[in-house]
Amino acid sequence: MSAVAGPAMRAWQVAELGEPRTAMRLVDVPRPTPAAGQVLVRVLAGAANFPDVLMCRGEYQIRPELPFTPGVELCGEVVEVGDEVTGLAPGDRVLGAPVLPHGAFAEFAVMDPATTFAAPPELDDAQAASLYIGYQTGWFGLHRRAGLRAGETLLVHAAAGGVGSAAIQLGKAAGARVIGVVGGPRKAQVARDLGADVVVDRHTEDFVEVVKAETGGRGADVVYDPVGGDTYRRSTKCIAFEGRIVVVGFAGGEIQQVALNHALVKNYSILGLHWGLYNRYDPPAIQECHRQLSALAAEGTVRPLVSERLPLEAVADGVQRLADGDTVGRVVYEGAR
Repeated sequence: MSAVAGPAMRAWQVAELGEPRTAMRLVDVPRPTPAAGQVLVRVLAGAANFPDVLMCRGEYQIRPELPFTPGVELCGEVVEVGDEVTGLAPGDRVLGAPVLPHGAFAEFAVMDPATTFAAPPELDDAQAASLYIGYQTGWFGLHRRAGLRAGETLLVHAAAGGVGSAAIQLGKAAGARVIGVVGGPRKAQVARDLGADVVVDRHTEDFVEVVKAETGGRGADVVYDPVGGDTYRRSTKCIAFEGRIVVVGFAGGEIQQVALNHALVKNYSILGLHWGLYNRYDPPAIQECHRQLSALAAEGTVRPLVSERLPLEAVADGVQRLADGDTVGRVVYEGAR
C-alpha cells in the first residue's frame, strides 16, 4: 500500500519526461502520510544521483508513474511512523532511500524501514544524505565483488564524481594504491584532496600509459568503472593478470560490447554490480555494510565530498549540471532546519 495525502508541501515533480531542467517543476502538493510499514520524514538533505537524471529522461530501469518526485537518497528526521513499524520513532535522524513516487527533492518524503538507517552523528545532514548509494555501491563493488586487497592497485574512473569519490576513499581505507582518472584540472585537484595516490587528467594524459608506468607494466588489479563505453574498452588494455573490472554503470552513455576472448587471453574477470539487488537477495549484507561505513565515518576515514549545498528552489539546475558532467563530488539539497 502506498502513502496517502496530508497537508500541503513543496516538491519537485516530473509530469513529462525530459532533461531535468525542463522536466522538473517546483509545485505545491499534498504531503504524503505513511501507510502501514512506512515512515514519514522531514527531508534534511537530498543528494542528487545520476539515476535521478535517468528517471527524468525515462531511461532508468525504475520508471515511476507520472507525476513523481525524484531524489533517491536522503537524510531526514522521522516525523510520523505508520502501523507495523518497529525500531523507528519520531525525532530519529536517518538516511537511506525514499519510496517513490515520494522522492527526496521535497520537504517531506516516505521511507521503508528496510532501507532506512541511523545517520552517523559524525556527518552533517548533507554528508549523511550522501553516504548511502555511492558508498554502499563502492563497498560492495570493491569488497564483495572485486575482493580488493591491501597493496593492490585500484583504478577509479570519474574519480571526482559522487561514485568515484567514494571509491577513492574506500580504496584507501582498504590499503590499496589508488589511481584516479578525471577530466580537467579542477577535478584533478579534487581527486588529490580525496587521497588518490596518482591522478590522471584524461584531457591531457593517456590513463593506459600512466597505469602501465605506475605499475611497472603489470596493470591495475581492480578497475572501478561507472563510465563504460570507450573507458571500459581502454581499461582492458591496462588490467593486470587476474585483475577484476567492476562494471558499475554507463555514465558515458554507451553500453559497450564485451570481447570475451580478450578476457580469456589476458585472464581477467568482468564483474557486474547491481547494488540494489542486495536489498532483495541479501538484506543482512546491506545492514553490515552500513555498520562498516558508519565505523569508517566515525574514524574520519570516509567523509562524503559535498561540493554544493542547494536550497530547494535550485535543485533542478543542480540535477541538470550533474547530467551535463559539470559537477564534482556531491550536489545536495539542504532542507530548512
